[in-house]
Amino acid sequence: MAKSPFLESVRTEIRTRQYSYRTEKSYLYWVRQFILFNDKKHPEVMSNPEIERFLNHLAVNRGVSPGTQNQALCAIIFVYKHVLKREIENLQYKMTKTPRRMPTVLNPDEVASILGNMEGEYWLITALLYGCGLRINEALSLRVKDIDLKSRNLLVFNGKGRKDRYTLIPGNLRENMERQIDHVRSVHESDLADGFGLTSVPASLHKKYGPIMKDLGWQYVFPSSTRCIHPHAHHWRSTCRHCQPV
Repeated sequence: MAKSPFLESVRTEIRTRQYSYRTEKSYLYWVRQFILFNDKKHPEVMSNPEIERFLNHLAVNRGVSPGTQNQALCAIIFVYKHVLKREIENLQYKMTKTPRRMPTVLNPDEVASILGNMEGEYWLITALLYGCGLRINEALSLRVKDIDLKSRNLLVFNGKGRKDRYTLIPGNLRENMERQIDHVRSVHESDLADGFGLTSVPASLHKKYGPIMKDLGWQYVFPSSTRCIHPHAHHWRSTCRHCQPV
């Protein structure tokens, strides 16, 4: 299927601004849905009425959550502001509303029961989520360089809100993390011996420090079991081990 030149221009703008791959997929999905809903009209010939009808459709007919509706709105605003260079203001639409509920929190016994039924990397990932307060994508995006076992510091790079933060690794996970990093080292050495061993790095670093793509520190702490092409590898076409799929 031929790629849409307009959607490709949106993709380029998203990557230029170094948004996450998850955001890229989300924005492209909602822009595509917006266009299809409006009989495939080009966004350039549409304005507030079409945007409002689409947002109302999401709230009334599809019953999406407030977060989902806002995500669609952000994608559309991004297109008009950064791709079409137009400001969209004074939108009038029905906002999705859901009642506030108290979050469900697992007690220590329930957490222990869950961890007791897991093993290997999945156990360690889940233990990090619980012990370090990580989100799933933050755990899966960890690099070896982000882990300081001596001080037990863990760097969350480009986390929620594209912000960095430090957190502490629980003492009882230290040995498990050491074994995991040893595993990554072994896999990486094997890949290097086979002529592979590259990993994905931010585009700006790739241009300046290409060789770091083979550095152990930049390898994922939880690499995939198979080699793959990174979805952002538009400037280099090399096989690497991306993080575990969600």
